[in-house]
Amino acid sequence: MTETEKAKRNPPWTRDEIILALDLYQKLEGAWPSEGNTEVQELSNTLNSLWRSQGFDGATLRNPNGVKMKLMNLRAHDPAFKDRAGLKAGNRLEVEVWNDFAGQPEHLRETAEAIRQAIAANTLSPTDYVKNDALSMEEVEAPEGRILTVLHHSRERSRKIVQAKKKDVLAKTGRLACEACGFDFVERYGDRGQGFIECHHIKPLSDLPNETKTRLDDLALVCANCHRMIHAQRPWMNIEELSNLVYSVQNSI
Repeated sequence: MTETEKAKRNPPWTRDEIILALDLYQKLEGAWPSEGNTEVQELSNTLNSLWRSQGFDGATLRNPNGVKMKLMNLRAHDPAFKDRAGLKAGNRLEVEVWNDFAGQPEHLRETAEAIRQAIAANTLSPTDYVKNDALSMEEVEAPEGRILTVLHHSRERSRKIVQAKKKDVLAKTGRLACEACGFDFVERYGDRGQGFIECHHIKPLSDLPNETKTRLDDLALVCANCHRMIHAQRPWMNIEELSNLVYSVQNSI
């Protein structure tokens, strides 16, 4: 797609954007926003800022009317408005986001605020948000959206902090073993496996924009297989959940 084409065609609404819209929907308690509503305008500005940082533009790109329509799309999923729903539901992603945050208003608020902070800080480089290779083929974005997922991976892949984590664990235990399944690359592959293991960032994604420095305790050492399994589908597993799964499967064989 050329730059001119990108400027003319509005991109589909993303998980991040629907999370922000759902957060505003809950603040408004499902009501149709009044003309000139400042919160609608603020959300429009935020979404435009995100897309323009990625090279998109246009007079209709996430304008206030479009934001209002998305809010009413969301009302179609709200059981409280089943007798007087808003506009026809927009797409499958709305259902997913609605279900992901159902009954978790505080988690929704924290996630939406983290996304807003990340957009304001311009943490995504151009094309991070639209390139398919920002995540590996085996990974799906977290329920909290692509922006926080990309930020999460950038912390995991920091060479400096990863090397510091490995050095710290070696000094304390003398080996680099997966914290989920116990796999040790040296035991399996000998010298070829020396120093080979991956890091997984274990803090909640909604905490990431407030972090100025990743601590060693924020990382867990995992083998490549376990790391892929953590990120393989929504919701992501934590280390304890994956370890219990591995133990359960092994004992069922």
